Amino acid sequence: MFAASAMDDHNLAVSLKCDPALAVQLRAAHPEITGAWHMNKTHWNGVRLDGALPDTMVRDMVEDSYDLVVSSLSRKQQEQLGWARLAKE
Repeated sequence: MFAASAMDDHNLAVSLKCDPALAVQLRAAHPEITGAWHMNKTHWNGVRLDGALPDTMVRDMVEDSYDLVVSSLSRKQQEQLGWARLAKE
């Protein structure tokens, strides 16, 4: 799992996996990013999706989260996802 969201219309947010050092930096720089609720706050950020963060930044965090999770899978699983091939390019 690389992302989780309750999809609440009033408080739209997503929990994303993150490198621990980067998670601390992002939280310090952006009040919209906190430790993810009900997740291991060392590895998960809660990102409020209220329009305050640029879309490109949110997209980058989603991609980074996906890459973190897929990088821990076996080479065969990575290849099945087409990730190993893309990571080499």
